[in-house]
Amino acid sequence: MKFMKLGSKPDSFQSDGDNVRYVATELATDVVINVGDVKFHLHKYPLLSKSVRLQKLVAVSNEENNDEIFLYDIPGGPAAFEICAKFCYGMTVILNAYNVVAARCAAEYLEMYETIDKGNLIYKIEVFLNSSIFRSWKDSIIVLQTTKTFLPWTEELKVVSHCLDSIACKASIDTSKVEWSYTYNRRNLPTENGVRKQQSVPKDWWVEDLCELQIDLYKRIITTIRTKGKISGDVIGEALKAYALRRLPGFSKGIMIQNGDVVKNRSVVETLIWLLPTEKGSVSCSFLLGLLHAVTALQCGEMERKEVIRRIGQQLEEATVADLCFHTPGGETTMYGIDIVKNLVEEFIKQEKSLTDFHDPNEFQAIQSLGFVSDASSKVKVAKLIDGYLAGISRDPNLPLSKFVELAQMVSDFSRLSHDGLYRAIDMFLKEHPGISKSERKRICRLMDCKKLSVEACKHAVQNERLPLRVVVQVLFFEQVRATTPSGSSSTPDLPGSITALLPGGSYGSSRSTTTNTEEDWDVVPTAQQALKALKGELATLRLRDGGVGGGSDGYSDASAKTNAEKLVSNKLRGLISSKVFSKLWSGQGRHCENSSSETSDSPASTNAEETKSTPSRSRRHF
Repeated sequence: MKFMKLGSKPDSFQSDGDNVRYVATELATDVVINVGDVKFHLHKYPLLSKSVRLQKLVAVSNEENNDEIFLYDIPGGPAAFEICAKFCYGMTVILNAYNVVAARCAAEYLEMYETIDKGNLIYKIEVFLNSSIFRSWKDSIIVLQTTKTFLPWTEELKVVSHCLDSIACKASIDTSKVEWSYTYNRRNLPTENGVRKQQSVPKDWWVEDLCELQIDLYKRIITTIRTKGKISGDVIGEALKAYALRRLPGFSKGIMIQNGDVVKNRSVVETLIWLLPTEKGSVSCSFLLGLLHAVTALQCGEMERKEVIRRIGQQLEEATVADLCFHTPGGETTMYGIDIVKNLVEEFIKQEKSLTDFHDPNEFQAIQSLGFVSDASSKVKVAKLIDGYLAGISRDPNLPLSKFVELAQMVSDFSRLSHDGLYRAIDMFLKEHPGISKSERKRICRLMDCKKLSVEACKHAVQNERLPLRVVVQVLFFEQVRATTPSGSSSTPDLPGSITALLPGGSYGSSRSTTTNTEEDWDVVPTAQQALKALKGELATLRLRDGGVGGGSDGYSDASAKTNAEKLVSNKLRGLISSKVFSKLWSGQGRHCENSSSETSDSPASTNAEETKSTPSRSRRHF
């Protein structure tokens, strides 16, 4: 720390109790100066030779025959006045970053100018500030912190502006020219044989030291640094994140502690939001979501809330499931979290749509090059993110089905190859909410497209007793068709009519295509469980058989194996599922098949005969 020594005489100020200070000298004091609750017994001559204000006050007191002077409003109080008084006596005074501002303001108050005495206190302090304090990184920060106590004096004397400019210039300097000490604890320096290696100065070397400033001064210094135009947005973003971690209790864990100074913390959050750099990606989505957590917990203004949501919408694909989980101090997930996530997805969709509505291709490419337009991969990432988030919040027994469905439907148009994540979320919801009604079970299962389940997900689904029978049948048929599809094929062929007739609504894809079925259609019929297990066994046998045919010496083609598989699956399903099950699934439709008795027969022979006939006039029930 820099310091300046003034005067050479020994310090002879002494105390008489707590509120009396005097100069120990042979000469009797002739004036009493009251500063606050402290009385200074001093001599007129050394004081009047350097202070214009004291000259005026003493002249007034002489006219009133009063030897007391009152300085109740002097900045810095008794301590600052004593520095000025010692300077007048020529006694030793040590100025440093902690007391120089108080001394400067007090000297200004006492009007200790060069016009009354050459080399007066104001001049000497200005030399010290410009030659030492403002050239020192840490001293400039200390001085800036002390200026707040002496407002508006420090503003009028330009001390604040000089400090801001000094700090901003040093923060903006080329890192190769940084030769002063600074605080940097966020990354450990590399070591070799137990000795720290020399490392180049990082771009954000100045970030931690500025965290010592209060939020009002911090706002001004960040604004000044940005005005210089030499610091990139990502470094500014790193500085804001470091300040939040230092100043907001619980921010690093996503939990805002409510028993602190709520007003102060709210001011910090709101200021940080408005200091965010405009460049997309300058701050991480994780940090933005942390700010949103704080905005919610501290009940910040609506403008700040909308702004941070807008910023998150620009880069929602970067978020993680953990980032989206809003917590209370107790650590439990709260129900309002899903509403906030819905707002984030809405903002993502709105921005993606608004930024892609360009008639001029060149204009669109220019915007896209700046990173403001999300591509297809961003949508896929957001869809996967929401799938994971839904799986997480499904563990909440109080989560309404309507909120689950609404959020899932918001990303249903985001094309993605796999629905495994969505299946996991649906399965978790069904597991944690076993008491939901048939219609609710039907509604949530419509979200999933069975065509987009992986082999592993299909294996789990066909054994999942929580899924409706209709969904299990869909998965079974699709799994078998995929097993008989040539390995080089990139798409799944459509099912033939014999199998489609057995599928819900004539579809083997998403159950969302079925909208007019009764609740009984979706019920897992108890009498069908054994038949379903038997069908799974048949399918397993069929896979082995198809594999042998495809690789045997007879040279059967994949198409022939596929046709045989389709016929066998269709026959077996009709033979395994009892007439009682079909009559329940077909009830209430008002349509009758011409050969219904033969179609519902338990006899495999009659079933095979009917399959061979393939009567085109047979009426089908869309279940």
